[in-house]
Amino acid sequence: MSDAMTAASGSAVPADTILEARNLFKTLGGNRVLDSVSLDIGRGRVKVLIGPSGAGKSTLLQCLNFLMPPDSGHILLEGREVDKKSKKELCAFRQQVGMIFQDFNLFDHLSALENVRVALMKVKGLSKLEATERAVAELARVGLKDKAALYPANLSGGQKQRVAIARALAMDPKVMLLDEPTSALDPELIGEVLAVIRDLAQGGMTMIMATHQISFSASLADEFLFMDKGRVVEHGSPAELLGRGSSSRTQAFCSKISELTGDNEAGECRL
Repeated sequence: MSDAMTAASGSAVPADTILEARNLFKTLGGNRVLDSVSLDIGRGRVKVLIGPSGAGKSTLLQCLNFLMPPDSGHILLEGREVDKKSKKELCAFRQQVGMIFQDFNLFDHLSALENVRVALMKVKGLSKLEATERAVAELARVGLKDKAALYPANLSGGQKQRVAIARALAMDPKVMLLDEPTSALDPELIGEVLAVIRDLAQGGMTMIMATHQISFSASLADEFLFMDKGRVVEHGSPAELLGRGSSSRTQAFCSKISELTGDNEAGECRL
């Protein structure tokens, strides 16, 4: 039984589970965007959310980080339920569950270095020297040490996203949530961000990512979760869902992406 099904069934979750969501519901504008969604993820694992626009993927990620609190349901980090009414607890939780957005969310008036450093000083309480050293190290980790003094206006989209990743990494998260991290990028810039994500996965970072980069994510993911109309309607390993002869919703969706983009390499689904 997969992690997602185990959580949904109410049975004991695997011992290495780090983040767990149980029966999350969310209604926006009268529409039920999440409908009893459950999942859990083990340490060092990578889960990928796929599905059509409006399926609830971004909402799920924002609920997992409490940027958009679920209407009901439970979220546990390392077996402990998060008290969404406690600002102190939510702040501590968000340090451990980092979020990467589609549109970078950098401060335009701060340099790349300052964007990474600011939370280290204000949230973690590091001195300016300590925060600067850590920020430089994280920028180097994503290949941007030489861009530390540049402002977002002077960075490419791929560089902005890598600064955003460096900022999240600086908080020492236990889990990273990535919401379509390459969707706002020009095609020629996507590769540099994917390379950083691959390095994180190979380094053991626990990640839940929504993306349409199917063949890339299939090479990293332990499990795909296919969402539609606010529910996880299918889940399994990439080999199970995308293998030759598969009649899965995931396979059909991915084939449609290939048809729309005309990019056989990016859209190739069969393993």
